[in-house]
Amino acid sequence: MSQSNETVDLKGQVKAFWEAGACGEVYLEGAELRARYDAQARARYALEPYLAEFARFADGRDKDVLEIGVGLGADHLEWARAKPRSLTGVDLTERAIEQARERLTLNGLSSELRTADAESLPFADASFDLVYSYGVLHHTPNTARAIREVHRVLRPGGTARVMIYHARSIVGYMLWCRYALLAGRPRRSLAEVYAEHLESPGTKAYTVSEARELFAPFSRIEAHPQLSHGDLLEGAVGQRHGGAVLSAARALWPRRLIKTVLRGHGLALMITATK
Repeated sequence: MSQSNETVDLKGQVKAFWEAGACGEVYLEGAELRARYDAQARARYALEPYLAEFARFADGRDKDVLEIGVGLGADHLEWARAKPRSLTGVDLTERAIEQARERLTLNGLSSELRTADAESLPFADASFDLVYSYGVLHHTPNTARAIREVHRVLRPGGTARVMIYHARSIVGYMLWCRYALLAGRPRRSLAEVYAEHLESPGTKAYTVSEARELFAPFSRIEAHPQLSHGDLLEGAVGQRHGGAVLSAARALWPRRLIKTVLRGHGLALMITATK
C-alpha cells in the first residue's frame, strides 16, 4: 500500500529526530564505553522499576523474539541474556542499530539487527513467539498499521508486550497547561500538544479504550496506565524540555500525592496482548 507524501515526510522527520539522539543518551556517563552503557541501563531500570516486570525477559528463553525499536539496546541486551532460540531487533535509525550492536558485542552476545519500518516489517507471517516494543509505536505515523504488523508476524498463541503513550497522563496535562492554556490557546487539543511538543513530530497518545481498539485483532488484551518518571518529574524528563521553571517544578512536585491519588494518569500505557 502506497503512503501519502505527507506521511512519508512525517516519517522522515521522526527518523531525523531520533538519528540526532537516541532516547536515553543523556544517561551515558563515564569514560569507558561499556561503563557508559552500564550507567544508562542502571538509570533506565531505576527510573522505570516496573519495566522488567512488564517485559518478563526470562520468558524469551528458547523462543523466537523480536524487539521493535531497540534504541540504545538496554532491553535488547536483557533479551539476549535470556537465551532465546533467536533474537531479532529492528529500529528506524542506523544510530540505534549501531549502538545496540556495539552494546551486545561488548557483552559477548549477538542478535539479528537491522533498520526497518515498523509499519512494514521485513518478516514472514507467524515468524515470532514474542514481540516486544517499549515506547516506540506511538512515534510512527500509522500506529494502527504497525500494530497490525505485530499481529501478522506473531505465531498463533504468541505474545505482544507493547508500551505506548497514555493520553490522560500528568505529562499530557502539564504540556497542555504550558502550550495551550498559558499560551492563550485553551481550545488546543491534547492530541495536538502531544504531536508538537512531547518528543518526535507527530507523537501520539491513546486512551485505554482506544488502545483496545488498536489491538482488537488479538484474542486477549490487558492494558493499564503506569506512572512514569516523566509524570513524577524524575530523571531527564525528555529531549525537548528544560529551563528554570521546570527545575523549580521538579523541586516542589508532590510525588507522594500523585502516587496516591493519580495512579491511573501515567504516561506509560502497558499492553500485553495474545494472538
